[in-house]
Amino acid sequence: MTIPTYLPYFMAAGTVAVLITIFYGLNRALADAHWPDADRTRTLRVSAVILLGWLAAAITLSVMGIYHVTSGDRPTIQYGILLPILIGALMIWLWEAARRVIAAVPQQWLVGVQSFRALGAIFLILSATGTLPRLFALPAGLGDTVVGLLAPVVGLAYARAPHKAAGLVAAWNVLGLLDLTDALGLGFLTAPSRYALEVQPTSDLMTVLPLVLIPVYLVPLFFVLHLASLAKLRREAVASNGHGRGVHARA
Repeated sequence: MTIPTYLPYFMAAGTVAVLITIFYGLNRALADAHWPDADRTRTLRVSAVILLGWLAAAITLSVMGIYHVTSGDRPTIQYGILLPILIGALMIWLWEAARRVIAAVPQQWLVGVQSFRALGAIFLILSATGTLPRLFALPAGLGDTVVGLLAPVVGLAYARAPHKAAGLVAAWNVLGLLDLTDALGLGFLTAPSRYALEVQPTSDLMTVLPLVLIPVYLVPLFFVLHLASLAKLRREAVASNGHGRGVHARA
């Protein structure tokens, strides 16, 4: 297995860009929502601990070879994918602090930050050079590119007409979740584990640094952002319906 020399730089730049955008956008959103400075600072610190601590753990486990498998091994990468998604989903639905943050962050930001998904075009390059299997790389690369390119379009549509574009945002989120699920499934089936399909090359490169950060960090992060966007849509719809019923009752 040969790792292209440009991949570490590509992954480092992409991951840093995503995190900077998240922290900047979060700070700006909380300021626009008129959160007190102390609350805003505390929220940013907690967010940094969660996201940077998670990144450090992902890198450490990858360096230890926890996620790397051979043809006779049982895969372990699914734990690095599913556990963060489960924790993120529980935080969105059960943690009041997370609910307050989601309420303060504009929907168009939750959508727009996923423009970075277009960086998934790297899979198409790696497929063209024979580094990743087409069965995995083509659907994953095309799906990520389409979802990423649509993100600013959908976000702008929502910013201009929230009520009219709510259905569009929901559909785009579903598309994004299906793309991530499809990519994870195909990556799992083409990795060199005992459950893999017989393909050459395999997706072995996705189980080691630097590309392993995509399935065990960036994919769960984008997955949770989709869930946050859908949760915000649902809560706003419930609030809107409740307000409408209240107005009707008073009339």
